[in-house]
Amino acid sequence: MYMDVNKFIEYHYKHFNAGALAECSRSLQEFLEKDGRMLITLAGAMSTAEIGRSLAPAIRSQKIHAICCTGANLEEDLFNLVAKSSYEKIKDWRNWTAEDDKELQKRGLNRVTDVAIPEEEAIRHIEKPLLELWKDASAAGDRRFPHEYLYDLLLHGNLEYDANPKDSWLLAAADANLPIFVPGWEDSTLGNILTARVIDCTIPSPDIVLGGLHAMQSLADWYREDNSPTGLLQVGGGIAGDFAICVVPMLRQDVGLDVDLWSWFAQISESNASYGGYSGAPPNEKISWEKIDTDTPQFVIESDATIVLPLLLASLE
Repeated sequence: MYMDVNKFIEYHYKHFNAGALAECSRSLQEFLEKDGRMLITLAGAMSTAEIGRSLAPAIRSQKIHAICCTGANLEEDLFNLVAKSSYEKIKDWRNWTAEDDKELQKRGLNRVTDVAIPEEEAIRHIEKPLLELWKDASAAGDRRFPHEYLYDLLLHGNLEYDANPKDSWLLAAADANLPIFVPGWEDSTLGNILTARVIDCTIPSPDIVLGGLHAMQSLADWYREDNSPTGLLQVGGGIAGDFAICVVPMLRQDVGLDVDLWSWFAQISESNASYGGYSGAPPNEKISWEKIDTDTPQFVIESDATIVLPLLLASLE
């Protein structure tokens, strides 16, 4: 018998990580209904996993109010949008060999677990119009964040889409002019390409793209611009999650401002705290850092984000 997502979760998800997902879903819905703002952080290869299929509707329904993501997640949603039919599915990736990967490399394909991204149709296809924007910015002395150049491409670049635009979270974010914060953008394919164009003197300087410290200042402005309670949904770990959550102790301890702590927190991760990795640190460790408080609703779902996040986002509809 067919059930909607909320009823399915409520009926079937009772214990362990499933139970944590159900509790998190109910709490998040209540938080948003009370005019809470939600920032989601994206680490790993969530865009390559086509998380836009569930994230884009959440953005359009105003359930997500800001995004902090890696440079790879920013660009790979766009790559998929313009070159979907040229991607190659790797069905037997668990048995994949080094020689198999070498053959992909010879054919201009870049593998991410079970899917290969085409170099020419995706990466180089985007490089051409983006390079023109970079040249224009350089000539005008303009400086913008990485996502602002991509927003410009999506809204004014006359790109031809090769995937359903409704499945692109970046396009949904561009339509909504959603704030995006990208720490460490240089750790991305497009960041590498900009550096290459500076080295070959096509672009005089990389300063046309604002970096991580500017992103932190912009995040601080966003955090303070609204008195609504603000929550953080951390998907995976790494710089996207660590960077975003640190804005609160930075404002409180380093600037000396009496801003509220994060009002709601959840993380979806399979990292283990026993290895000393911050990505697996439980929420209560964040209390000593003055990121959340003892009464902050907090949830940990130790599972595969590609399974959990679509369910959680769909439960908000």
